[in-house]
Amino acid sequence: MTDLCFLTIAEASRQIAARKLSPVELTRAFLERIERYDAGLNAYILVTADKAMADARRAEAEIMAGRSRGPLHGIPIALKDIYNTAGIATTAHSALFKDHVPAEDAVTTRLLAEAGTVLLGKTATWEFAIGGTSFDLPWPPARNPWNPKHDPGGSSSGTGAAVAAGLAMAGMGTDTGGSIRFPAAWCGIAGLKPTYGLVSRRGILPLSFSLDHGGPMCWTSEDCALMMQALAAHDPLDPGSADVPIPDFAAALSPSLKGLRIGVPRHFWETDVDCGAETKAAIEAALEVYRALGAEIVEVTLSPLGTYNDTGTLISRSEAYAIHEQYLTRTPELYGAIARQRISMGALVRAPDYVNALRLRGELIRELAAVMTTVDVIVTPTTPDPAPLLGEVAAFMSKRKSLFSRAFNVTGSPALSTPSGFSSDGLPLSMQIVGRPFQDDLVLKVGHAYEKATAWRDRRPVIAEPFAAAAQ
Repeated sequence: MTDLCFLTIAEASRQIAARKLSPVELTRAFLERIERYDAGLNAYILVTADKAMADARRAEAEIMAGRSRGPLHGIPIALKDIYNTAGIATTAHSALFKDHVPAEDAVTTRLLAEAGTVLLGKTATWEFAIGGTSFDLPWPPARNPWNPKHDPGGSSSGTGAAVAAGLAMAGMGTDTGGSIRFPAAWCGIAGLKPTYGLVSRRGILPLSFSLDHGGPMCWTSEDCALMMQALAAHDPLDPGSADVPIPDFAAALSPSLKGLRIGVPRHFWETDVDCGAETKAAIEAALEVYRALGAEIVEVTLSPLGTYNDTGTLISRSEAYAIHEQYLTRTPELYGAIARQRISMGALVRAPDYVNALRLRGELIRELAAVMTTVDVIVTPTTPDPAPLLGEVAAFMSKRKSLFSRAFNVTGSPALSTPSGFSSDGLPLSMQIVGRPFQDDLVLKVGHAYEKATAWRDRRPVIAEPFAAAAQ
């Protein structure tokens, strides 16, 4: 049964369509694997087993009756626990929202349900998507399935861990400064931060009005493309939603990149960030793969990463405090220490500083747009190093000063993380592929071509039994 949990969406959907695989059988395999392994992994806050089996039976009946809803029909997925789910608790991994049960689904929750997915449960997150790996919350933090002593990344930690460990075929994360791409990188999966406005945020508990993105986390870029077909839609009730044509994401996938121009801001990892030697070697090797696939590598220069990071941090802290002030002033004790400290920093941001950050953000967007007229995509590492030990992310961030990911929340660009190798101690390494706004399909194509040309997708974490003992 476990082998079923390592199918991709594309593989499983073909078997389901051919009636060689039952959604009920597939869902039962995932629930059994969750029960077997998640006690030590902590990927899930809540497993919705009864709902999952009901969803699977409904999907199977519809498919058998010739009413297939598409490639996601009968596919078991997980939702980061800041996506509203009607009648099911949405806690944000916080004591403050421990008993919060929404009356309505988030738009993305609804769209995925309409596509026929099976909801396995709600996954662990950093508290309110900002609190870091914390040990003073009602639920323990998720662990990295490649090594339970290491951090899975965040804030979409549980989704990253679940997909990597075969506890969900795909899942949803959110990304305000890298929170899809960091766990995707450290857990060795594919994660897409879509173009700002392409996926509705309505019904997702907010952190930063102008920087929040929701997106898919899957084993492959192809699976992300299949998820995006259901997720990408204009939402007139989301002020940030864009009314743009929706491409056929899967149809755009191709192993050939002949004529593609890849921009390389080498200063990002040579001078702007204290980047590890293995990460540097992996990105250079990935660029050689792209050359072999027919792409042209072009050196480009952007503003220093620190400029992007300082701008994004100031904006996100200010907007997060605006959202949480009402709770922080009344019940600060219901926050974990890290989330309380980070959100409270927003109270120190002066209005002129916030306005100036927005102005600088506009300049950075225009600068990147100008560079992107000369290249089709930009490639960087996703993170400076593989996953640190559990609970040491704050020290990791402090040492590295700047992140490759936050720049593209500031610009709103589509950005995909996909594996680019492994460190000497067996932890995943990853690269980031960035495109022009609303060219998410091209970004996924570039990731897909690399995945097909390399063998990194063939390697899965081996979880020792009993996992809980190995995690100590």
